[in-house]
This record gives sequence, C-alpha cells and structure tokens, in this order.
Amino acid sequence: MECYSCKSISGEKRISPGPVIYEGRYWLIEHAYPSKLKGWLVIITKRHVETLHELTKEEFAELGEICEKTTKLLHEILGCEKEYIMCFAELEHFNHIHFHIVPKPHDLPRELRGAKVFAMLKVEEKDAIPRKEIKEFCESLKNKF
Repeated sequence: MECYSCKSISGEKRISPGPVIYEGRYWLIEHAYPSKLKGWLVIITKRHVETLHELTKEEFAELGEICEKTTKLLHEILGCEKEYIMCFAELEHFNHIHFHIVPKPHDLPRELRGAKVFAMLKVEEKDAIPRKEIKEFCESLKNKF
C-alpha cells in the first residue's frame, strides 16, 4: 500500500504547506494539513514502521523528549488549555507510525473534545487555516525549537 507519510518525508508529495518544524535522529515534526486548528502537529518516524512494538528504545527515548518540548512550546505560543497526544496509525495510506500533538483551546466546543477533535482535521482545504498562515506558524515554531 502506498504510504503518504513516506512520500511526505522524502519530499515527493509533502502533506504540510510549511517546512519541517524539527528533525531529530529518528523523528520529524510537521503541521497537519488541512486543519481548522493551528498548531495541530504530527510527530512522524523517519523510517517506515507500522507498530509501536517495532520502535527501538532509542526511538522511544527521542520521542519522549520531543513530546515534552512540543507540548510546552504549544502551550507557550498558543496558550492552550491542554494538549492531546494520540497515535492510531490505521487510516488508509497512513499506517506509518505518527503521533498527533493537538493543542486544545480553552474555547473548544464540548462536541469536539477528546478524540472528536479529529473533526477539525477532516476538512476541505477551503475550510482550513490558510496555507500561508500554517507556513508562517511552522517557521516561527522551527525557530523556537
């Protein structure tokens, strides 16, 4: 099956309109797109792996460090109430392990809380945050990482 994450990582068909926010030894951070929520980040393994139990001790260690830094930066920059971290990696073409880091705004409607927040990601590009705004946010975040 075609892997959209691998295509994005290689540069063949990028998902995010912004630059890679962070590149570590094992992981990348990018902004999800299209999205109605600024700061919806995705931490993606640089190698193609489809299950958590396949990750190495070193990959888990770096992931922990990245999650700490990312959640604190999102809180600092966006003033979010809290941050969600989710990993499902089962959508067609997205079996590649990735973690969604989602800033939960103070005013997020009740019907969009928890896993229901994915409604903010399942949008048409015309309803999403403009590409230019995402690009500027990614560049700003990259400079703080």
